[in-house]
Amino acid sequence: MAGLVNNLLILFLLFQNICLGFRSPLSVFKRYKDTTRSLSSECLGSDQTVISLGLSDFALDIRMPGVTPKQSDTYLCMSVPLPVDDEAYVVDFKPHASMDTVHHMLLFGCNEPSSTENYWDCDEGTCKDKSNILYAWARNAPPTRLPKGVGFRVGGETGGRFFVLQVHYGDISAFRDKHKDCSGVTLHLTHQKQPLIAGMYLMMSVNTVIPPGEKVVDADIACHYKRFPMHLFAYRVHTHRLGKVVSGYRVRNGQWTLIGRQSPQLPQAFYPVERPVDISYDDILAARCVFSGEGRTTETHIGGTANDEMCNFYIMYYMEAKHAVSYMTCTQNANPEMFRNIPQEANIPIPVKSDMLKMTHGHHEETKDTDKSSLLQQAKKEEEEILGQDFHIEEAVEWPGLDLKLGQVSGLALDPEHNLVIFHRGDHVWDENSFDSKFVYQQRGLGPIEQNTILVLNPSNAKLLHSMGKSLFYLPHGLSIDKNGNYWVTDVALHQVFKLGADDKEPLLILGVALQPGSDRNHFCQPTDVAVDPITGSIYVSDGYCNSRIVQFSPNGLYVMQWGEETSSGRARPGQFHIPHSLALIPDFNQLCVADRENGRIQCFRLETGEFLREIKHKSFGRELFAVSYVPGGLLFAVNGMPYPGETEPVQGFVMNFSTGEIISTFIPLRKSFEMPHDVVASEDKTVYVGDVLARAVWKFVSTEKMEHRSVKKAGIEVQEIKESEAIVEARLKSKPESTDPVKKQEKQHSVQQASTGVSFVLITTLLIIPVVVLLAILVFIRWRKTTVYGADGEHKLDSSSGRILGRLRGKGGGGLNLGNFFASHKGYSRKGFDRLSTEGSDQEKDEDDGTDSEEECSAPPPAPSSS
Repeated sequence: MAGLVNNLLILFLLFQNICLGFRSPLSVFKRYKDTTRSLSSECLGSDQTVISLGLSDFALDIRMPGVTPKQSDTYLCMSVPLPVDDEAYVVDFKPHASMDTVHHMLLFGCNEPSSTENYWDCDEGTCKDKSNILYAWARNAPPTRLPKGVGFRVGGETGGRFFVLQVHYGDISAFRDKHKDCSGVTLHLTHQKQPLIAGMYLMMSVNTVIPPGEKVVDADIACHYKRFPMHLFAYRVHTHRLGKVVSGYRVRNGQWTLIGRQSPQLPQAFYPVERPVDISYDDILAARCVFSGEGRTTETHIGGTANDEMCNFYIMYYMEAKHAVSYMTCTQNANPEMFRNIPQEANIPIPVKSDMLKMTHGHHEETKDTDKSSLLQQAKKEEEEILGQDFHIEEAVEWPGLDLKLGQVSGLALDPEHNLVIFHRGDHVWDENSFDSKFVYQQRGLGPIEQNTILVLNPSNAKLLHSMGKSLFYLPHGLSIDKNGNYWVTDVALHQVFKLGADDKEPLLILGVALQPGSDRNHFCQPTDVAVDPITGSIYVSDGYCNSRIVQFSPNGLYVMQWGEETSSGRARPGQFHIPHSLALIPDFNQLCVADRENGRIQCFRLETGEFLREIKHKSFGRELFAVSYVPGGLLFAVNGMPYPGETEPVQGFVMNFSTGEIISTFIPLRKSFEMPHDVVASEDKTVYVGDVLARAVWKFVSTEKMEHRSVKKAGIEVQEIKESEAIVEARLKSKPESTDPVKKQEKQHSVQQASTGVSFVLITTLLIIPVVVLLAILVFIRWRKTTVYGADGEHKLDSSSGRILGRLRGKGGGGLNLGNFFASHKGYSRKGFDRLSTEGSDQEKDEDDGTDSEEECSAPPPAPSSS
């Protein structure tokens, strides 16, 4: 009986510790939690205003504290402090509002709200200091969305420390039942530095006068832009009742490019810029508001009341982090004469349905903007910040794609379903006999490749999903896939570019003349790669081994322009190429980046004009840089070539910050070695694929974060293989691990936080009690059985058995289960939660007797030869 009591006591203590292990995920925000408001019991959703989303991310819930507006067109404000002291970034918004009760919501960032009350009438103002609009929601309008990699900087030394929510309640008939409203927005914030910082540019007229009865009155604003480049992604217009249309433009070299045009009588919200617009140094930003004074008997001036008017054009933009400025204004008309050439659309009112005019338009949020002197004080000094990202990738050693039987792998791409597409040469090779001195293909007698040259693979297990390209190509090279899933490929033997449908046997479009090298508008000479603009459909071809140019074509294949020239003697200048080998189109920045292979650098150009913008070059690139790939959000991936004799830079892959060009990390394979990595492609989840033309292989690389997750999952499967009695004991011991490793403690805290927020305490308790009851029933049955069969001797044996179980629970005794020793002896175990993969060994030098793919050596003048 004593043994049974001991068992119960230990199980009780173990169960108690397990329950105590589930702590609130808000413990890291204790200072904030002690001062947070309590929401009305009628409000739906969580009463936790801060929710941990991991080690670096958290959500902040900003809601009206259960209010009931008394009259229509009520504006109510409330504030929430930023729950952390250090710098953070707002990266996403989730609105909580019903169009039946809320006309629009605006979220501001500032340092001092206008009131310290739980909520207040916005007639008192929103903020005492300057305020930036971070978010807008309006019925019948799209919600604000930030592009990937873009965030509003808050907290720290320079960011705002309070969020102020303004809610405009229009028609309050829905509140006849006196219910309470908790509309608001949930912010997703992160401590991870963002490569691109969002900001607001306000264009505002301060001296417009609208005469009574005047049918058309224009208010024009224009400023020269004198800062680092910014990229526009959303706009908002605002006037009061007299405004008919507001339009904003970029003016560059006399050309007007529309940013946005909207009726101010439509819902107040930010609308996406239809076509991305970049603003460079010395561009002009221009805006026009069109008013009508009909119906007024006195002059109308710019002001903050409903009887006044306003002319505001808001622009949301993002900039590189190191140059970011969060707020800029323009309140003048620097060049009145140029508005004679404004597009006619800016003068045409936008029709608005009568039901849209039922709600009056808010003006409270604009009150402080009317003081010109205070506006000019709101521009901050330029901030310098170097982006730091903790990012590393390693080979996915379990991926079977490395074992595929391929020809020379020349191109890789990802289709819209994120499948991996491989372009390879089958049984054809590029060697010293492939071309003559005039770049004419010499092995036409072999005929086209008889194997399927385009393979579509499942990215997870490398299973073949689809194949095509048989009997079409002689020497495949570049591959890209447009947003519609069409394949764009180049063939250096045919000197042509092809557009292929995913299911079509015949090309949809062919550029160039088969087997005829040339350098005019209709010919290529060994073209290397293609890129297609997802917005305009424009086609860009890098041409190539014997031409040094980038050629642009219209979506239907008509020649548009070209740029680039052959590298002169000495150091290569901007715009000069020595084999433009690979293209990466960066729509986020309206740029095209080129892997200038033999010059060992990346050159980036403006898409619209071909204007040189920047060069990325590092000593670790060596003399050759083969391929480049961009991931939305600001990461650039590249692979280099084997070092020349006497040089030490290894062949490897690079991860770079696109904004700064800084190398964040490098990577090499663990199985085999890079020989001549020819192409690289990366997905938005940072999975990277590298194709090697000499090794005839494709590697898959994933972030170490993913590998850790897989290893932990694998360890869990191994634990399940322990026999049942040990698994029961282990399940209880596992619930209370004690580790001195701070990383493991953080992982434990994160998992506990998520469990506590996602699973109710009652469910956890039930799940824990069931195994305890089962174990007790087994013990009681064993005791009864042995007492019945063996009498006193059976009791002795039962005590011995109980002692063994207790020994296992305590982790003691020769026959006990010691989890640390068990896992340490188990094959593949690492005390950090997953195996640390070996990084030993060096890259193999290229075998000069291989005789395969001399494309790189034959097509470019080699350095002085040296003995093998």
